[in-house]
Order: sequence, then C-alpha cells, then structure tokens
Amino acid sequence: MAAIPTYRWRCAPDGLATRRQLRARGLRPGGQDVAAQIERPRRRRGPLVAYLYSIEQAKPVRPMTPAKWAALAKANASRRICPACRRDAGYVIPLSLGMCTPCAYPEEQRAA
Repeated sequence: MAAIPTYRWRCAPDGLATRRQLRARGLRPGGQDVAAQIERPRRRRGPLVAYLYSIEQAKPVRPMTPAKWAALAKANASRRICPACRRDAGYVIPLSLGMCTPCAYPEEQRAA
C-alpha cells in the first residue's frame, strides 16, 4: 500500500483543497481518491488530520431538487415537534432535554 503524501499545517501545495474548501468553491470530490493529507500538531493528543483532494478533478455540486428540498424541510420540522406535548416548539428541541422547555421544566419546578 502506498503512503499518502503528508504536509505540515498550512504548507499544502496549490491545487489541493479540503472538502470544506471545495464546497466553498461549489465543488465536491466526485469519487476521486485522497490526494494528500495535512497534519496539525496538538500538545497532548495526536495530530488533527485533514484530507486533501485535487481541485482539477473535482466536480460541481449537484443542485438540490424540489424533492430534496421537501425532504429537508420535513426533517427539520420533525426536530421541532415535542414528543411529550406534540406541539411545534418554534425551535429545534435540544437533545439534552429531549422535549420542549415547558415540558422539561413544568410550572411547579419554576415556582420553587
């Protein structure tokens, strides 16, 4: 197995980009293999690794279809419905609570 070229943080050559950098340009890796990686050292843990892809081989991002927009809207709406009272909370329900704020903290507890 061939090793992937590894560069130090902020020392990658031109023509390579991370997934986020590709996305900012309206591109995606498009099935290509990882061209290289960069490592950012950390003090007490292993280094952070980011994979780099060739900008020349990247393909344009696929546009959102009406069906995808509808599915995304439905998924986001389901995150706003409280499982306890079945009402739209008006915000995304935090996973730490698992329900809307009024259901998580009833009036009896707020008055005390």
